[in-house]
Amino acid sequence: MPSHVFADHAAAQPPERGTVDALISQTRRLRVDVDAVRRDAVADRGDAEGRWQRALCDLAVHQLNDLDDHLAQLRDGPPRTGGEPAAPVVPGDVPGSVGVGRVSGEPDRGSLLSRVGSAEWNLLTDEATWSRELYDILGRDPAAPPLSLDEFPSLVHPDDQPQLTAMVTDCLIDGKPIDGEFRVLRPDGCERQVHMMGEPVLATDGSTASMWAVLRDVSELRRSQRVVRESRDSLQRHHDIAQTEHRLAVALQEAVLPPWRGSLRLPHGGPGGLDLAAQYLPSATSALIGGDWYDAMELPGGEALLSVGDLTGHGVAVTAGMAMLLGTLRGLAVAGARPGHLAEPGRIMGWLNQLLDATAQPALGSAVCCRFDPATHLLTWAQAGHPAPLLFRDGTGRALTPPHGVLLGATSGAAYEQADEQLRPGDLLLLHTDGLVPRRDRDTATGLLLSLASRFTGARTAQDCVRTVVEEFGEAPREDDACLLVARV
Repeated sequence: MPSHVFADHAAAQPPERGTVDALISQTRRLRVDVDAVRRDAVADRGDAEGRWQRALCDLAVHQLNDLDDHLAQLRDGPPRTGGEPAAPVVPGDVPGSVGVGRVSGEPDRGSLLSRVGSAEWNLLTDEATWSRELYDILGRDPAAPPLSLDEFPSLVHPDDQPQLTAMVTDCLIDGKPIDGEFRVLRPDGCERQVHMMGEPVLATDGSTASMWAVLRDVSELRRSQRVVRESRDSLQRHHDIAQTEHRLAVALQEAVLPPWRGSLRLPHGGPGGLDLAAQYLPSATSALIGGDWYDAMELPGGEALLSVGDLTGHGVAVTAGMAMLLGTLRGLAVAGARPGHLAEPGRIMGWLNQLLDATAQPALGSAVCCRFDPATHLLTWAQAGHPAPLLFRDGTGRALTPPHGVLLGATSGAAYEQADEQLRPGDLLLLHTDGLVPRRDRDTATGLLLSLASRFTGARTAQDCVRTVVEEFGEAPREDDACLLVARV
């Protein structure tokens, strides 16, 4: 780093003013653009990603501010000594430049946060020369004499004094350049981070005549870098937690639900003549593991209980709530199917509503529960704010008329009505959760599903029907996950 008082050559002259003015103008225009991004494009959502984006923009603004100041100093020539008055700085003083406002709370140009000061210590005369900016950085009175090289460490934080001493010693004895940072304790009690770069100035005989250095206050720059680093670490932790929760939710869902593909096999072969298949369709965003479920089980009396449902929300807590709800439904169905008694879907819905209403963290859910008697082919069902089952027969389809039933957890003591439907051999029953047909309202989704009736007629198995639905609607991006259960008599 050449010194302006280097002994063996003349001092370097400032570059052409027009060239530096052009660079300053470009820097200020870029500063305006970055500030606009920070204001308009980076959302302050309060989450880890938003904080990280805003911190990066703040850091870029600080660096551009410093670049603007340094280019201005380069244009104006060598630093002033302590006895020279500071030249006034007018914002936007470069012809054609764009005036740039500081961030709220930032000091104006020429303040201790961005200015660079210089110093020279003459080893032969023990004289010291400081620029006016260095007095500002260190918080000292410009009328006071500059500190000697032996006195200078008294301004430095005690923990950083050995580091400064080692840098100065290496510079004066071994001719090594100085490049390091340390903390300065200002008289006003403020602590600042200072970056110092320097080198020895040689006499004509090759001995060290003095040491010259530039010092820059980098406190705000380091603070911005620290904010970026901390927000980035916070974002990474948030990402790691989200990944862990997603894996846990998937594992829990896979443990609770029957296999996603292939026909569902009831424990004892199931009631004669009932072919079952199901499918889980994830959302376009794989992280959104929700509370959708499907289930089929054989009751003690030989009947089949079919159900689908959806607990609102996403994540581990919702998936765990779904597992609790599904386990409770199975237990209630078995307990209700005592000898001489049938599991009543309406009563099961009422019990599930009481369960959600009594939980520590209230939740809402929708469900449909169907009991099928293989001896009579009678379907008895109840629903809680859920899409009605679709019945396909002889090449046409229709939605079953739903009995009354509100969302699970919506109100205490809700009663759920039941409805009966007489099924015939060859009938196909389709149960599903919201979101099976992506980005459609419930009525439109029902109409699109019913339009598949002719294709279901040629299907040989329930699994073929599931495959038809997945081929039609499975590839479209869906905002939520969905479940599909097909039962064929």
